[in-house]
Order: sequence, then C-alpha cells, then structure tokens
Amino acid sequence: MSSHNLASFFVFCTILTLVLAMYIAIRGWVAGRGRIRSRLSAQNEKPITSEAELLDIRRSRSLTQEGNYAAPLVSLNKLILQSGTRFGLSGVAFAALVCAASSYLIASLSGFDLWVRILFAITCGIGLPVIVLRAMREGRLRRFEEQLPEAIDTIVRSLKAGHAISGAISAVSRHMPDPIGTEFRVTAAEMAYGLDLETAMVNLHSRVGQPDLGLLSLAVGIQSKTGGNLAEILSTMSRVIRDRFKLRRKARALASEARVSAYILSGLPVLLFALLFVVSPGFYGDIWSHPYTKPVLAGAVFWMLLGDYIMYRMARIRV
Repeated sequence: MSSHNLASFFVFCTILTLVLAMYIAIRGWVAGRGRIRSRLSAQNEKPITSEAELLDIRRSRSLTQEGNYAAPLVSLNKLILQSGTRFGLSGVAFAALVCAASSYLIASLSGFDLWVRILFAITCGIGLPVIVLRAMREGRLRRFEEQLPEAIDTIVRSLKAGHAISGAISAVSRHMPDPIGTEFRVTAAEMAYGLDLETAMVNLHSRVGQPDLGLLSLAVGIQSKTGGNLAEILSTMSRVIRDRFKLRRKARALASEARVSAYILSGLPVLLFALLFVVSPGFYGDIWSHPYTKPVLAGAVFWMLLGDYIMYRMARIRV
C-alpha cells in the first residue's frame, strides 16, 4: 500500500470515528431529553375521573365494557391490546385493506400474473399489520420492563410510608411515564369503579403481557388473601427483575453478531442489485422477459426471508 493510499485510509477512519462519536453523543442527548419530556408529560396526565372514560379506553383498545376481549380471534385481539395502539380492530382492519390494495397495485404495475398479485396482496395485507403490531408490542414491552423495577420501588416506598396498596398504585400512575404510568392509571380506575385488587392486577398483566408483571400480580394477590410483609416481598422482587434485565442485556450483546450478519446478508443482494441497475441499466439484458425469472426471484426472496427468520429465532435468547 502506497503512502497516499495509507493516508487516505487514515483520513477515512478518522472521519468515520468522528461521525460515530457525534451520532452517539446526539443520540444520548436526545434520549435524555426524551426521558425528561416523558417525566413532565406523566405529571400532566389527568387521572380517569369517570366510569364512562374508563369504558371508552377499553373500547378503543379492543375490549368490551367488562374488560374482556372484543374479537373472537383471541391472539389477534391480544396483539392489538398489548401493542398499545388506540385504533382498535376497525383501524387494524382498515390498515390491512390499504396494505392489500397497495401491494396488489404494485404487483400489477410490475407485470406479475393474477395469482401472484392475489397471493402478494393477501400476504402483505395480513403480514404487514401483524409485523408492525408485533414490533410495537416488543418496543412497548422493553420500555415497560425498564420501568417496572422503578415502579415497584415506588410502591414499596408508598407502603412503607403507610399508604394502602391502592394509593401506591395511584402514585405509580401519577409519577411514571407511558407505558407503565398509563397502564397503572387504568388499573387504579378499575379499582376505583368496582374491581377488587386481584382482578385489577390480573387485567393489568393481560393488557401488558410482560412476564415479570405476572410475579407482581401473583405477589399482590397472595398478600391480599393471606397477609404478609408486601413491601419486603416487592423489594426482593425488584432486585430480581433488575438482575434478569441485566442478564437479558448481556445475552442481547452476545447475540449481536448474528443480528448484524442477518442485516448484512439481507441487505447486500438488494444493494448490489440497485448498484448494478444504476451503473449499468442494461446489465440484465433480456433476462426480465424470461418466463422463469420472476418465479426464481420470488423463490429467492422467500428463502432469504426464511433464513432471516431462522437467524432471528437463533439470536433471540429468552431469559
């Protein structure tokens, strides 16, 4: 390597390092500002002041007035509920129709056969909303998991100060941002309008779906029936949840290599195709008119997506 090439390489590495440092600094600053805004918005959130408001919240999240699932397909209803979206079943159905119509139009403009267009429309109409809802649920569960130990500590401090468990739950709803503040606000309203503590905590667990929340619901339910030092139990639970959270972060860091490999292997063919199409538009020649081209490309995309899913399942470590 010549001295000129070596100097260019060092300049490139320096610029790349500066860009990454600026990105990390700006991202940290934005995250800090976001946490401050979340805290301030939690202070401004008003409690649920009427039973009609509680029923409207249930209806907007695909629940009946009694708090049961509104849709006969429980898995879809649970996904909509745990994603935190307020569009409900009708909104998800409308989004599915839009995705199906858009994908059918794109396939028609691309010149695919009728059966391919119909299959593509059905797949996108069902798959895209489900993928988006699952991503929303995963992000919401991660945020809830990060907030849960602090919420439990708030409950412990309220109990040690002499407040009842209902007052401790209300304290969490007043001082914690979304999503945990929102969910505890609904729980406090359910207790205020007729539900007992154990049922309200079970409803909270079903609305969120976070595994560690089941421990909190179980502990509160047992204490309400048999008694005991709930503050001490919850303090121990908070430490255990924090340790599990650290272990999950460590497992995610160890599996980062597989995730990056999946991103590179998935994006490289698309980037290479786009680069060749821009640099040499006639590179593929008359291959597009060949009858086997489109089925082979569809099969390649299918196998690539299947490989991505397998790598995703391998890299997803449950703790």
